[in-house]
Amino acid sequence: MTPLFIQRRECLLTGLGLLTMPIASIALQEPTTKKGPNLPDGSQAKGMMTPQLDKAVEKGLEFLATRRRPDGSFGTGAYTGNVAITSLAALAFMAGGSQPQRGRFGKIVTDALKYILTQENKEGGYPGFFHNPKSSPHGPMYGHGFATLFLAEVHGMIPDKELRTQTHDALERAIKCILDSQTQEGGWRYNPVPKDADISVTICQIMALRSARNSGILVPKSRVDRCVEYVKRCQDKREGWFRYMAQSGGGGQMGFARTAAGVVALYSAGIYDAPEIEAGLQFLVQSKPQGLNLQRTEMHYFYGHYYAVQAMYTAGGKYWADWFPYIRDELISRQRPDGSWFDQVCGHYATAMACLVLETPNNYLPIFQK
Repeated sequence: MTPLFIQRRECLLTGLGLLTMPIASIALQEPTTKKGPNLPDGSQAKGMMTPQLDKAVEKGLEFLATRRRPDGSFGTGAYTGNVAITSLAALAFMAGGSQPQRGRFGKIVTDALKYILTQENKEGGYPGFFHNPKSSPHGPMYGHGFATLFLAEVHGMIPDKELRTQTHDALERAIKCILDSQTQEGGWRYNPVPKDADISVTICQIMALRSARNSGILVPKSRVDRCVEYVKRCQDKREGWFRYMAQSGGGGQMGFARTAAGVVALYSAGIYDAPEIEAGLQFLVQSKPQGLNLQRTEMHYFYGHYYAVQAMYTAGGKYWADWFPYIRDELISRQRPDGSWFDQVCGHYATAMACLVLETPNNYLPIFQK
């Protein structure tokens, strides 16, 4: 019988800044004496938060707050009402200290949550699948993964009992959808069917599973183990970067984003000291994209740095101390006068991602708790 693992988030209603639960992987069953990563403590993070950073985040969140749609969603152009962008924007507000109905942007978080809940496919072939088919239909499992992560992060912080129950039930269905669509090789692909897999979609699902498990949702350990094996198969053993798919090639700039995702996927599954981690971190250090162009970003720039900052934050020590000032200063220098950042997807996406990167030292989101 497959063991199931569950852990209740402590101090759920005490406020984001008071959540004290250490980062918990979804793979652990019993206490272990194995030494974990050199995680940054308060003193390490303290010097990372500068007045310039605070101002940039404030402007970024204000940009998002003044441009949300009446239905609570975010996204523009082909990405209007996109569940991934809406979820990322809500997470950015939460990473800045707001919760549903609490804090400066509390109502915005609540409205985004209510919008996401309306996007569930409750009927048809994929119950529990969160997707807006009118908004960039390519790769809908990206959106489902980010939406599930948002639901898992927020549901224990909701003061309204009815909305909290509704969110919890939706989260359970969303997790079932993820588990039902995992392939035999261990990963996930663009659609909620167990056929094919790639690492960029897989990381979205494994982070959602970890967050859900930390918030009290049952996750089979065997599924996590299967995912770990898939992620490891995606790595180039000589150079440390991660392939898009287990049998494909490709390093370079796109390899940066995939490698950041691969490292975080392993961390999320409780793998800390493996050679795959060190090789991936070394590749990231040697190949970080920089010099963000205001008119044209490198492909997957924000996606890559969203995961890279998490990888370095978890690695801690010199990795974190060297990495964060670099990306902090680059993002601050590239912020537009209106508070936004640019990406070909849309400004809402770029701004949410940039804010999440800059807010990492806050340690407010449970998924970032150390």
